[in-house]
Amino acid sequence: MRPPFTSRLIAPLLFSLSMPSASSAVQGALHGLARTPPMGWNSWNHFGCDVSEQLVRETADAIVASGMRDAGYHYVVIDDCWEVARDSSGTLVADSGRFPHGIKALADYVHAKGLGLGIYTDAGSNTCQGRPGTLGHEEQDARTFAAWGVDYVKEDWCHAKGLDAPTLYRRFREALERAGRPIIFSLCEWGSNQPWEWAPGIGHLWRTTGDISDKWPSMLVNLDVTAQHARAAGPGGWNDPDMLEVGNGGMTDGEYRAHFSLWAILAAPLIAGNDVRSMSATTRDILTNRDVIAVDQDSLGVQGILMGEGPPEHQIWVKPLKDGGRAVALLNRSSAPAKITAHFNRLGLRADSVRVRDLWDHADRGAFGSQYQATVPAHGVVLVRITPMASR
Repeated sequence: MRPPFTSRLIAPLLFSLSMPSASSAVQGALHGLARTPPMGWNSWNHFGCDVSEQLVRETADAIVASGMRDAGYHYVVIDDCWEVARDSSGTLVADSGRFPHGIKALADYVHAKGLGLGIYTDAGSNTCQGRPGTLGHEEQDARTFAAWGVDYVKEDWCHAKGLDAPTLYRRFREALERAGRPIIFSLCEWGSNQPWEWAPGIGHLWRTTGDISDKWPSMLVNLDVTAQHARAAGPGGWNDPDMLEVGNGGMTDGEYRAHFSLWAILAAPLIAGNDVRSMSATTRDILTNRDVIAVDQDSLGVQGILMGEGPPEHQIWVKPLKDGGRAVALLNRSSAPAKITAHFNRLGLRADSVRVRDLWDHADRGAFGSQYQATVPAHGVVLVRITPMASR
């Protein structure tokens, strides 16, 4: 599959991406949050509307028990279908059958686990599943969420025909600021209003794409679209190619490793979307690979880009790191194994030699002078961290 985006990356361009963009780094840091891409879990990809207090409690427990919390996953986000109406004063009402103790009690439970609670709303009149939206209730909903102890809000874009996205998202962001609680703000208008042009300074993350599905081609589409907007991302504001599908069963484990690797290269939010209560050991190992997570969470805050060389099915993705090294993903989009070579001078590395560490095998490969080559399985990735050695 030929990607819709390629770039002729040369060393000067790579160096120009070594510093975060001023727009997101300075303006997007509401309450100083999201200095690195947010990490957590969201209910939608696996459970859809089947959300409940019990599910959220059990998921929070599993995030702790599995080691995900200690690996950096912090937010437990309830997506659509938690609310059913507004009361006589206009306050959102949770489904009492599914959330019998209310959202505040649930937030307290999640907080006691050392985690943050996230919740969902919509900028339009209704949510995507027909529940009450936030349109006309921005101040009230922001105060309500803050009073409940919510730490993360995802705002969708259904039932918003004829409305102006920058205006409405800024309105709700300002309402969240006035509510007085530090809250991560996730914009989910599917990239339909070019959010990379205006969302830095409004949200902490903004969707660049339509919804992901648990299929290899869908993951690649979201990768390619998000890759076009690297300069919009930086500490305080991040391009969001949608939540992770790792562990949901539609891809192979090798494809899931590629999915997770590429989201790390993109400095994308790492929001798991599987059933963490019953995930396999392999899925857990993918989601908690600290070497890969460290690439995503690197404090330099640069989104990686695609190098425009070689066959389009055999790709090299590179992300500058704070220590002067590079994270490099050798991606094989084809249906047969392939040898892929990364040339260090094309990565902007000027040292006489570098050290290479394989982040999935957790193995140091040694010192190399000019290039690194690996055989990459079909629909797979080799992800390495390349660190310059002192010049002789």
